[in-house]
Amino acid sequence: MSWIKRKWTPSEADEWTKEDLIAVILSPLTYILIPLGLALSLFGLWYGFVTLGVGIVVALIMFWVINPKLSTISTEYEKKQKAYLENLERIIRWEEPK
Repeated sequence: MSWIKRKWTPSEADEWTKEDLIAVILSPLTYILIPLGLALSLFGLWYGFVTLGVGIVVALIMFWVINPKLSTISTEYEKKQKAYLENLERIIRWEEPK
């Protein structure tokens, strides 16, 4: 799956890409297959276990596709939040902002 981008800059990660589309498609599949597979597995049906397994695999693929992008966005947000809180602290103490 070399067509899935794994390294992102914050500005690139903020744009809508094919990785987002893949996550949008896989997410509902995951939310349908896992509960359905779990319910059918509780009845002891073999296809319930298969459905549960497929749901888990789909969830792992979705995580593998979208996590690098989300991590990049989260890191950038944390930097902005830290700078904002430091500036707010200076304002509260009546200091000159940088």
